[in-house]
Amino acid sequence: MAASMEENRKYLTKLDSEIGDGDHGNNMRRGFAAALERLEGTSPSSPADVLKAVSMALIGKVGGAAGPLYGTAFLRAATVLSGDEVSPEDAASALEAALGGVKQRGKAEVGDKTIVDALTPAVEAAKEVAGSPEATVAAVFRAAAEAAAVGAESTVPLTARKGRASYLGERAQGHRDPGATSTQLLLDAAARSLEGAG
Repeated sequence: MAASMEENRKYLTKLDSEIGDGDHGNNMRRGFAAALERLEGTSPSSPADVLKAVSMALIGKVGGAAGPLYGTAFLRAATVLSGDEVSPEDAASALEAALGGVKQRGKAEVGDKTIVDALTPAVEAAKEVAGSPEATVAAVFRAAAEAAAVGAESTVPLTARKGRASYLGERAQGHRDPGATSTQLLLDAAARSLEGAG
């Protein structure tokens, strides 16, 4: 995830420059670099501890609304995981908990042109795949990432109803939401890592 945020820093910044304050790429890169540093400096004993460490780094390092939203997402995901193993059902539940946290903190719904527009279909896809007999955690995240990509693209024609982009009214139409896009990129990075592709 840290590598993806580094790789896509300029892209996210470009998207945010069009409808926001232009700092999303830099903020996300800084936050996930801090998360990586935090994880390398400690020895988390469980998947939940990893998510908690990432959450704390994001809350501490990512400015604007993204830090609290993503920090809450990772923290909520941690609350539904127990033990050392993560099943496909656990992965889907963690994503659903993350969405619940984002919605509660941001008060956003689908169609508001936010992270929720990518994360909601991601959770639906994850739950569907997790329920199949051949499910793997990697397959859950791959389905989530692909659904998030569609969700992020769906923000292009929308008028923003939350955040700085909402100040633009209809002028926000025609632009892809940077938060929905970073959600897509993070899920894709998780899927690729689980698939062994980096």
